[in-house]
Amino acid sequence: MTWNDCAGIIHLHSHYSFDGRAAIPEIMAAARGQGVHFLMLTDHSTLAARSEGLEGYHQGVLLIVGEEIAPRFNHYLAFGHRQAIAQADIAADVTPQETIDAVRGQGGLGFIAHPDHRGTALFHVKHYPWLDWSVSGYTGLGIWDFMTDWQLSLSDYGSALGAFICPALGLRGPLPETLARWDCLAQERRVVGIGELDNHDTVRRWMGVKLRVFPFRRVMNLIRTHLLTATPLSGESKRDIPLLLEALENGRAYVSLDRFRPATGFSLKLREGERVATMGENFLLKGDAELQVRVPAPARICVVRNGHPFYEARGTDLRARLTEPGVYRVEVRLKVWGRLRPWIFSNPIYVKKEGAATVGRRPIVED
Repeated sequence: MTWNDCAGIIHLHSHYSFDGRAAIPEIMAAARGQGVHFLMLTDHSTLAARSEGLEGYHQGVLLIVGEEIAPRFNHYLAFGHRQAIAQADIAADVTPQETIDAVRGQGGLGFIAHPDHRGTALFHVKHYPWLDWSVSGYTGLGIWDFMTDWQLSLSDYGSALGAFICPALGLRGPLPETLARWDCLAQERRVVGIGELDNHDTVRRWMGVKLRVFPFRRVMNLIRTHLLTATPLSGESKRDIPLLLEALENGRAYVSLDRFRPATGFSLKLREGERVATMGENFLLKGDAELQVRVPAPARICVVRNGHPFYEARGTDLRARLTEPGVYRVEVRLKVWGRLRPWIFSNPIYVKKEGAATVGRRPIVED
C-alpha cells in the first residue's frame, strides 16, 4: 500500500466565533501556496460556515467545518456530526461524557482539545485544560497545541516580543505530561494524537499599540497534522472529506512543525515478511519484525515504546529489530540555528503477539 500524505491544520477560528476576527475567504487565501491541503475549522458551538455553504474546496484548499464545544473547562473538538451542539446546551450540569456521547450519537469524531492548557498570567489569558479523565468514547486528543506551547514562552515582555516576531523559535514541543498521558491511554486502546493551531487572529492592545495575534498568513506553516489517505485527493469535497476523516479516525497521522522544514514524506512502517503496518494500525507479531522510519532531512530520530525511549538514530533513516509487543511511536528533532528543535511526532503502531487482543477496530494492513 502506498499512502498519500495530506498536510492540514486542525483547530482554528473565524469571525463566526465570538473571539475570532478573520472571514473564511481571508483564511483560505492565507493557506494557499503554503503546502496546506485542508483546514478543519472549529468555531465555538456553531456550524454556520457549513450551513452557509462554505464547506468544500476554495481554489485547491479543502475546508472541513467542525466546532469547538467550549464550556469553562473540558473543551472538545467535533467533526463529521450533523448539527451544532449549541453553547446553551453545555450547562453546568452537562458532563464532559454527555458531550462526547452527543457527538458520537450524531456519527461524529471527537478530540479533547489542548488538554494541559495553562494560559499566561502576563497577558491575563485564562487556563482551559481538560479536567475529567474518567471519560470514554473520544477519538483522540491534541498532543501539540501551538497556542499552549507559544503562551508558555511569554515569561516577560522581552520574551513576548521575541515570540511574537519569531513564534516558531520559542516552541518547545508537546508538553511532557500530555505525551505521558497519551502513552498511558494508548496502552488500552487507539487514541489518535492530533496537532492544534487554535489561532483566532485576535487584535490586542500592547503598550498602546494594536497588534493582530496572529494573522493567519503568519501561522499556516506551524503546527500541522498530516493524514495518510488510501487514495489521492480528488478535488471533490463530497469524496475527500470522508476520505480524510477516515484517515483521522484510524490514526494514520503525524504532527509536525513545518516552519523550518516541511515534514511531508515522513514514513513509519513495521514489516515482517510481506506484512506491513503503518501509524494507527495493529500489527500481529509472529517472529522478528523491522521498524522502518524515514524522514525528509537529517535529524535525530527516537522510537518510543510504551512511553519510554526504545531506539535512537541520527540521519534520514532508522531501522530497528522488534521482537516484543508494545505501542511504538516516533519523535523527530531537527537541528535549526544550533539547537535541536521539535519537528515530528507520529501516531503509534499497536503491536500485539499472536493470541492477544488488538487495539481498535482496524486489522493489519497487508502490503
